[in-house]
Amino acid sequence: MIRAMRPLLSRSTYAGALFAYGGVLASLPLLSFALLPALAWRSAPEGVQIVVVLLVWAVLVGLVGLARTTRRVLIVSARRLLGVSLSDPAAVRTSASSSGTGSAAAGSAPGLPGPAVASVADRWRTPLWMLLHVALGWTGALGSGVLLFMGLTLPVGWLKAEAGLSLFGRSVRVSGGWESWAAGLGCLLLAAAVCAGVTKAMRWSAPRLLGPSSAERLALAAERELRLAERNRLAHELHDSIGHTLTTTTIQAAVAGEVMSTDPVAARATLRSIEESARAALEDLDYVLGVLREREAETAPPRTLADLPELLDRVRHAGGVVELELSGNPAQVQGTLSRAAYRILQEGLTNAMRHGAGGPIEVRVAAAPEGLELGVVNATRAGASGGTGEGTSRGPQRGGAFPTSGHGLPGLAERVRLLHGDFDAGPDGPRHWRLAVRLPVRLSA
Repeated sequence: MIRAMRPLLSRSTYAGALFAYGGVLASLPLLSFALLPALAWRSAPEGVQIVVVLLVWAVLVGLVGLARTTRRVLIVSARRLLGVSLSDPAAVRTSASSSGTGSAAAGSAPGLPGPAVASVADRWRTPLWMLLHVALGWTGALGSGVLLFMGLTLPVGWLKAEAGLSLFGRSVRVSGGWESWAAGLGCLLLAAAVCAGVTKAMRWSAPRLLGPSSAERLALAAERELRLAERNRLAHELHDSIGHTLTTTTIQAAVAGEVMSTDPVAARATLRSIEESARAALEDLDYVLGVLREREAETAPPRTLADLPELLDRVRHAGGVVELELSGNPAQVQGTLSRAAYRILQEGLTNAMRHGAGGPIEVRVAAAPEGLELGVVNATRAGASGGTGEGTSRGPQRGGAFPTSGHGLPGLAERVRLLHGDFDAGPDGPRHWRLAVRLPVRLSA
């Protein structure tokens, strides 16, 4: 009994009923226009006039529901007053415009999935909701209004109120006394039950008629996929650039601290290298933050294979020994692959410094007409993972332990896969770790 009475005492029940009754107020201006055909056709029977008015009124209400602004207002109102979870409408094309210019007409960029196409059934979901909204609003307003009026007037006999009920040939009439108070209380409970019923009906229908359509769900899924792909790309950029810089500067700071008193010149040179590395990291960070803030960065980091000497110098300043084997002309590699190759070598060198056992780091770059080959080989300690990027390992020179995320090599493998290349990383004999990548490449003229 108490559980059945709970909706009648809930504030959300009457907020939902208020939302339903708002449909009554919104439909009143349209009713004045719906009366015009009946006024012009006075000779028609009264029943026909009523049917014509109702039909014209329903058509006008449905046409209002076709407006995109109407649906947005209804969604916001339903979220607040009905307490249902509804997402904002996604960008979709109508089926009428889908035969035109396609994604270009929808404003989508080349190579990206455009907005989904809305079917005719999806277009009429909001007008159907408008008709249901108005019908429930009028039903609830008239029913609860009459019951509320009776509940207030019967007990005290206002306006000489009395009630009668005839059922199966039996009649009951209430004109005063305790029966009027009981009937009044029953009318008030019935008015509350009408409000609860209207609210429940609207809460049930709102997700089905105002919720995302199949086309909108496809558009939202495509948007989430693009956003996730962009965030993954930015995560790779941050991991490769900032991770490498922090690794080298940590080792360089340890070196500078040890030689500060014995070799001030070398210490100052190391500090200058730290400054240059930090400035480069700030440029990368500014670029990534610019994209995350949904604005174009002033200049994207242009680091390519042409910047490989600078990268190797930073590793050498950090105490690493790098041996470069270069063949072909990497400067002829196209920009996208050149930038990817730089990031791959940067991650390979970072792993070598974090997890290696010292000794020379062999870097190989071979540019040929049929492909670009990259390789990084470093020494490892016995039993060490070398370059897996998992767990915690000790750097090759100085600087203590480096905590790792385990995303370095998987990120590289994904980057290479997107470029249709071959990726291989693992032990190279008992004491070395080898990273080998081959990318299909087209040399510029």
